[in-house]
Amino acid sequence: MNKKKIGYGFIIFLIFMWLCTLISKSIYASRLPMVTTCGIESKYIEHVVEAEGIVEAGAKLPVTALGGLRVVAVSVQAGDRVEEGDLLFTVDLEDMKEIMAQQELDRQKTQLQIDAILHNRELAQEKKELEEARAREDYDALARYQDTLVGRAAENVAQAEEALDELQAENRAHEDDWKKEDGEQKTEEEIEAERKAREEEEERLKQELQAAAYAEADAKWNRDNAVKDAGRKVEDVISEEDQDAALAVYQAEAEGIQEKLSAYQAVLDGGGKITAPMSGMVTDVYVQAGGRVPDTASFLLADDEAPYQFCVTLTKEEKTYVNLSDDVKLKLGDRKEVNARVDYLAENENAPGSFTARIQLPEETGAPGQSGTMTCAKAGEKQSCCIPLLALHEDQNKSYVYVAGEREGILGTEYYVEEINVSVVDKNDKFAAVEGALTEESRIIQSADKEIKRGDVIRLASPE
Repeated sequence: MNKKKIGYGFIIFLIFMWLCTLISKSIYASRLPMVTTCGIESKYIEHVVEAEGIVEAGAKLPVTALGGLRVVAVSVQAGDRVEEGDLLFTVDLEDMKEIMAQQELDRQKTQLQIDAILHNRELAQEKKELEEARAREDYDALARYQDTLVGRAAENVAQAEEALDELQAENRAHEDDWKKEDGEQKTEEEIEAERKAREEEEERLKQELQAAAYAEADAKWNRDNAVKDAGRKVEDVISEEDQDAALAVYQAEAEGIQEKLSAYQAVLDGGGKITAPMSGMVTDVYVQAGGRVPDTASFLLADDEAPYQFCVTLTKEEKTYVNLSDDVKLKLGDRKEVNARVDYLAENENAPGSFTARIQLPEETGAPGQSGTMTCAKAGEKQSCCIPLLALHEDQNKSYVYVAGEREGILGTEYYVEEINVSVVDKNDKFAAVEGALTEESRIIQSADKEIKRGDVIRLASPE
């Protein structure tokens, strides 16, 4: 009997211990973080760029008006549509009359300058004509005088030649008669003396001829140089003087002032109302009441004949997935999505690191100033090891994932957190393609109901 009681007691003890162990294990397990796991997948990492933008005019035409006029009232604003002849703004007529009076005064001053220059030119022309006439008279008189001197020199040469020729002829004629004269016999001494006298006379005449020839050459040289100098003086007088640009400047200034006065008068005749020269939507306004009209455009109007453009700014990362000629989808306001293509893509000069994309809109689509969204979806290469982006952890130096490992613990088989380093190949807002020590059997921890770290014991939400 006692043995049976002991056996029953032992059995009850074992049951009690089993119940305690089971309760302890349940309590222990209930305090562990619960995680959900997933495996690696093979898929395409699609990149979707969504960016907001605004519709702009495909071409803007400037509307200009006389600069400097004071604006009384502006009748349109950006976004308004105007037709040719519609009132844009009104200017202050009294202010404009004061400007016209000043312009007229400036025109008169400029005309006085022009008249003075023309009068001085007329006086200078008369003086030049007188100087030319005198220079030509001096040239003619000098030429005649120099020709006279050359003629005299030539006459002296001719006389010297004639005298020399006569003496030489006489010497040849009397060569045989030197020994006789009037039938009388001459001595050798007398003959020699006479021959010597004749030779000396001939030599003297030759020297006179040479001197006359030199004098003639000098006269010709002096004549040529004197006439050339006189001719140059005539050329200097009749040559055109350097044109003074002052007259052209004043004339151009006077013409410009007169054109402005005519334009002012046209505005005055129109009652100071500035109207649209064409039809279109007003995209930019550069005048305001109380201000003055700029010298540049006062308004910009969208050209109705040019298609509108959707303009969007992209970050450097977004530009990685958007390229020229890419197909995109546009949604403008409540309209349906339309298919389009990127027609222009370039970096912003004023904001390096950002890019502007322009998309030409189909006809009758959108209006300047309307906002919308561009969507560009691009699938990359198929990746063999992809995980949910929630499973990827990154800090400054590395990327890693948590994996549920299996081991024996104090209460039997348990799961714990392993940390595996990976490198990110590509990713989007949902998935990441990675490389590392992951296999198809890896239980990648995607989420946990508590904060976990490497080595923590965990429990699986859906144990395999």
